[in-house]
Formats: sequence, C-alpha cells, structure tokens
Amino acid sequence: MALRRLVLAGGLAAALTAGLAGTVAGAASAVPLPPLPLLSPPDSLTVTVTGSGNRDAEGSWKLTCDDRPQGDHPAAARACERLEGFARAGEDPFAPVPADALCAQVHGGPVTARVTGTWQGRRIDARFSRANGCEIDRWENVEPLLPSVRG
Repeated sequence: MALRRLVLAGGLAAALTAGLAGTVAGAASAVPLPPLPLLSPPDSLTVTVTGSGNRDAEGSWKLTCDDRPQGDHPAAARACERLEGFARAGEDPFAPVPADALCAQVHGGPVTARVTGTWQGRRIDARFSRANGCEIDRWENVEPLLPSVRG
C-alpha cells in the first residue's frame, strides 16, 4: 500500500554505473549495476474539517501513507487506499473545480475542509466545500480522506 513513488533515474543511474565501473581497478570487465531508485518521501497530509455540525466529522487529523498508514486520521487505511488509487490512475484529487464548470446550484451545507501537506512528491494546499453540485461531487470523490457529511 505504499504510496511512495519509485522513480528510476535512468540518466543518473547510468552515470553512477559508469563512474563506479571506471573506479574498479584491475577488473577484466565492468559488471553493470542496476539503476538506482530514488524514493520520494511518504505522502503526509493534514486534514481539517469545520462547520459540519457533526462532532465525529469535525477536527484536524494527520495522515501519513507509507508502507502502512500512520497518524490519527479516523479512516487512515481506507484514505490511503483511496489516495493510492488516484495515484495509480494518474488523477489529481486535489485539483479545484474548473472555473468554467457548469455546476448544479444545490447547497450541501456550510462544511469546509482544508488538506495540506505533500502527496506524490508535491505540496498540497487544497480547500473543499459543499457549496454546489461540483464541489459536493469533488468532496465525495475523496471520501474517506474527507468524512462523509451527507445529511
């Protein structure tokens, strides 16, 4: 379940392999070394939810997705699995609703959320609400990272 991306640095690995092979004194033939993987740090997020009117859905939680989920997020394992699914699919769950999107004018309540930290090696500072149909869909798409607050 590790969300750490393994980046094979082909050019770097080739340069290191060549450099190491050149330093082996007296070797009849250089044995090529496999590429060296570079590991990105684990995904580490803080999720803060306010305005839901539900004590179980309110608060601020830490979540780290590595070899095993860590932190005090109430649904850590499921949240990490969901984020891993986005990573595999190449989707960005933190992208805002496009400015030109046509959204149903329904209101899902005053609840808001902010997610900060790092995901897939990049800084995240995303805000979520349930202000209209697009924002509601966006919120529900990242559940269980954000709590279910359906009425």
